[in-house]
Amino acid sequence: MTADHPLAEATRKSGLVWVRPAEGGREQPVWHVWHDDAAWVVTGGLEQPFPDAEQVEVVVRSRARQGDRLGQWSATVEVVAPGAPGYDDAVRVLHAERLNAPDGEEQPARWARGSRVLRLRPASAAGA
Repeated sequence: MTADHPLAEATRKSGLVWVRPAEGGREQPVWHVWHDDAAWVVTGGLEQPFPDAEQVEVVVRSRARQGDRLGQWSATVEVVAPGAPGYDDAVRVLHAERLNAPDGEEQPARWARGSRVLRLRPASAAGA
């Protein structure tokens, strides 16, 4: 799914998407940032929970018409460790977008110590 795909654009504009393991289960909301053709998520520690899955379905909902589904896409979940390619850029973008950080500018260091940064790399898209 390229950056000009309608679902990529909708995901980029949305601060919240719903995810569920590809094997099935409940959808749960997660905040994310669209960066470098993927959705990036921080989980663990003080941050949001995220399903323990290698593949997830990402559901994009309309901001204008609450609850309307714009579509969904399948993603491969990749843990991106501190120091790995893409980590620093993604954390910079995530940090800038994270609302109400309990520790302000110390947040990226906390993430490196006790959270996981995930890249949700699109595999396929349906809808839109």
